[in-house]
Amino acid sequence: MSSFPFGNDPAKIEGYRKFWNRVPVKRPLVGFSYKSWFPLDEFSASSSWKQDSVLRPEMVQPRDFLNDQERLLKEGEDINDDILRGASPSQAIFWGCGTLGSEMHIMPGNIVAADRSLSWEEVTDISLDANRGRKWFNTYIEFIDELVHRSRGRFPVSHGTLVGPLDYAVSLRGHEQTAVDLMLEPDKAFDLLLRLADFFVQITQEAWNRIPLFHGGYYDAQYQLWAPGSIVRLQEDAVAVISPDLYRKYLNQVDRRVAGHFENAFMHLHATSMFILDQLLEIEEIRCFEINNDVGGPPIKEMVPYFQMVQKAKRPLLIRGSFSEDELKLLMDSLDTAGLYLYIMVADSDEISRLKPIVGM
Repeated sequence: MSSFPFGNDPAKIEGYRKFWNRVPVKRPLVGFSYKSWFPLDEFSASSSWKQDSVLRPEMVQPRDFLNDQERLLKEGEDINDDILRGASPSQAIFWGCGTLGSEMHIMPGNIVAADRSLSWEEVTDISLDANRGRKWFNTYIEFIDELVHRSRGRFPVSHGTLVGPLDYAVSLRGHEQTAVDLMLEPDKAFDLLLRLADFFVQITQEAWNRIPLFHGGYYDAQYQLWAPGSIVRLQEDAVAVISPDLYRKYLNQVDRRVAGHFENAFMHLHATSMFILDQLLEIEEIRCFEINNDVGGPPIKEMVPYFQMVQKAKRPLLIRGSFSEDELKLLMDSLDTAGLYLYIMVADSDEISRLKPIVGM
């Protein structure tokens, strides 16, 4: 059992530094977690919300999440691994979409931000300054402040789930319409994306203006990722609705614009985004790539070539998911351990015991 609260031994920071710098190491950076894929169900404050209804900001009481948050972090006191554990405002809620006016719909295990299908005339001032008064933004900031106060330096605090500029455009204009916009009204669509990129930067920086550094570094709680400099998690889940040509012509510049504001920008990806991975790797401002091994996604053997693409581009690679023993062996046989971080979701301590020898622990 760790003598540090939540297993947050400052000595672990050296492993993160080696990860970011892709220092040759005998084994990858490895973390294990009992957390589920459904953050809504992990907290009593949110698991009781009625499914198939609208979540209103006043239903979210940040202080009600704190005891469960500490309970979840305590896994780090029993799991002997390489990672620091921290917290963010509820990862089930899309805080940026809410700030821009989207309704939050409660689904089984998660929250969905509803598309609004606004006209161009209705998409007016989307800067953060114009939206500071929205209840979702105020609740987001309150959540951060409560976590910082509760932490008292014992665990790192981070920004919440903010998705990305294209996802915001979809929330404002709709999935199909956003793709049509880029083809038929590219000037308007590109201008909107650039303004949403600025909004994304602003709301991320707003959080970091209130969050103390953890042993001199920044942190992303969704992936338990410490960084020596300013951090942002880019995310473009809606990229699946556009073509590679449209990404190269428009979104490449948008993602570059966001990443350029932060020293340790990383991109969160799913298998559905691999068709533009080569273009994402051209953006040198994106320093690291996180790729999910999604439940129900392609077999690991089909994902390995994409993981190798990231490593050949000399970028740190974070892979998150659940893995069988054979799948983990395949990753260890196929990938360089330098700049590799495996964040492994497990069912119990017995599974950890079986997997640790495979990753060299």
